[in-house]
Amino acid sequence: MTQEKHRNIFLIGPMGAGKSSAGKYLAQQLKMDFYDTDEEIEKRTGVEIGWIFDLEGEVGFQKRETAVIKELANLSNIVLATGGGSILEEENREILTKNGIVIYLEVSLDFQHFRTVNESRRPLLRVKNREEILEKLYHERAPFYEDIAEYKVHTDNRSIRDVVDEIIRWLEKSGKK
Repeated sequence: MTQEKHRNIFLIGPMGAGKSSAGKYLAQQLKMDFYDTDEEIEKRTGVEIGWIFDLEGEVGFQKRETAVIKELANLSNIVLATGGGSILEEENREILTKNGIVIYLEVSLDFQHFRTVNESRRPLLRVKNREEILEKLYHERAPFYEDIAEYKVHTDNRSIRDVVDEIIRWLEKSGKK
């Protein structure tokens, strides 16, 4: 890893890809600290993400998300699970690529729908046409995920352990561990 980068791993990808679950396990395996941007925002505000969306809209939420990413990216030795839309902001993409290794957890639309079907906490999915929304978000965000990721892991039908083992093998093989 280059000297100017902190020793951090940033997980990006759509909701339901397994960023939080894989991130926690990856951090344990690598003896790193784990953070989740949504959890950090909820801790700091004392309210759920949905409430922030309702009160401040998506733009207000994105400002909070950028502030959290900026702060956490300056730490070292962390694994950070980012929000699915965090990569829409150019500032976030720059912060992530400059401060660590960016890994894209990719999931198919079918598996994403299956994994999020009972989710009521995700503001963007509080709609009747969930499949349409997931597809729209996929087409809007996938190019950004692809663009900034150093490595991509497909998570469909895979255990968290299997996904994390693949990431660790890649880190070792590429000399980034």
